[in-house]
Amino acid sequence: MKKKYQKYLEKDHSFDKVTMLGIFCFIIVITGMFGFLYEFIFYYFNGGMNQFYWRGGNFLPWINIYATGSLMIYFLTYRHRKNIWKVFLISVIACGILEYVSGLGMYIIGNGMRCWDYNQEILNFGNIHGFVCLRSVLVFGVFSLLFLYGVVPLCFYLAKKMDKKTFLTIAILLCTIILIDEFYNLFIARILKLPRASSIYKKLGFSYVSFK
Repeated sequence: MKKKYQKYLEKDHSFDKVTMLGIFCFIIVITGMFGFLYEFIFYYFNGGMNQFYWRGGNFLPWINIYATGSLMIYFLTYRHRKNIWKVFLISVIACGILEYVSGLGMYIIGNGMRCWDYNQEILNFGNIHGFVCLRSVLVFGVFSLLFLYGVVPLCFYLAKKMDKKTFLTIAILLCTIILIDEFYNLFIARILKLPRASSIYKKLGFSYVSFK
């Protein structure tokens, strides 16, 4: 196992483009669901440990910014994977920029809409307009290490060990289901005035975090 991991650090991958597509599909699914789990647990503590909150706007437990961020981190840090501190620093800066730009963009386009607000969260030191804080970027930096040194090698391992057709079928199918869910709630439901996941879940008794 140690030799295989060392090989991951020392030698660049040699997957064809189709297999890499499958790997990216797995990354999108895994990291988006991990992001949901993190926020599900965090907002439980942030809310006083009284109840759990459903995060994200989808039917499935998946949050898009974590998947987007993971792909960004892969392309920015994979070639630097031998230097863990360099990976961490790049990840902290990149995630901070992504979070701030995404939060500000939603606030401007959505007429004051916020999906997160560090003004109302615990451990919000270094808070900048509620869109980013020191705690968030440091946590995302640690998560980026778990991603690059855990999730990516796992996906590479699966791509090598599984039958290629089976690997691609599972990866693309899972990713397609996730993206259909996202596309429906983000665009189709809004355009056609159809019920979104958040409205249905609220009727079922799920709690959502509200920012004022």
